[in-house]
Order: sequence, then structure tokens, then C-alpha cells
Amino acid sequence: QVQLVESGGGLVQAGGSLRLSCAASGRTFSRYAMGWFRQAPGKEREFVARINWSGDSTYYADSVQGRFTISRDNAKNMVYLQIDSLKSEDTAVYYCNAVRGPENYWGQGTQVTVSS
Repeated sequence: QVQLVESGGGLVQAGGSLRLSCAASGRTFSRYAMGWFRQAPGKEREFVARINWSGDSTYYADSVQGRFTISRDNAKNMVYLQIDSLKSEDTAVYYCNAVRGPENYWGQGTQVTVSS
């Protein structure tokens, strides 16, 4: 089983940057594909970015391509989401996700609020 704890959210002005972190428990962290999702008020949770187990393959939602960067450090059991050029529409709760076959784990989320 994997437990995920997000951090790094906060209130930031439009155009600013944030770095979200996700700390994962478990010795098999490196076997999981990791991802970030977000949920804005009144909307469904949506995919943001994912990274494969080794970190050499990434994929982004069109809405964040070029502004968000996902990375991982398997030695530290950490996943990161660097968010640049923040927009008001990026306001949401951001969730970390771990997937391996039928296994699917979620963190509790971290709030990102962008002020215009």
C-alpha cells in the first residue's frame, strides 16, 4: 500500500510560481506511475500530469502544457509539480496519484489559489 501526502499549495498572484510536493510511503514507490490531478470548485477532478516509474516519460494536459513540469526522485520517494505562469483558472485542490496495475492511491490534496 502507498500513502501520499501533498504539500506546497498556497495563495499566489497570477503569473507567479509554486512547487507542489508529494511524499510517498512504501519501499516500492519506484514501481508506481505517478500523477497529479486537480479539482476546481463545482467541477470534476481532472488530469494534470503524469510521469512513469523511471521518470523518463511525462505527459501533460493541454491546458498546462509548457507551464507545468512533473518530476520525481525515487531515492526520496517524492514527486513534484512545478507550476509556472499561474492563471486564475489553475485555482483548485491538487491531488497526487499513484498507479500500478489495479492499484490506485490518492493523497488528501493541497489547495492552490491564484489571485488576479
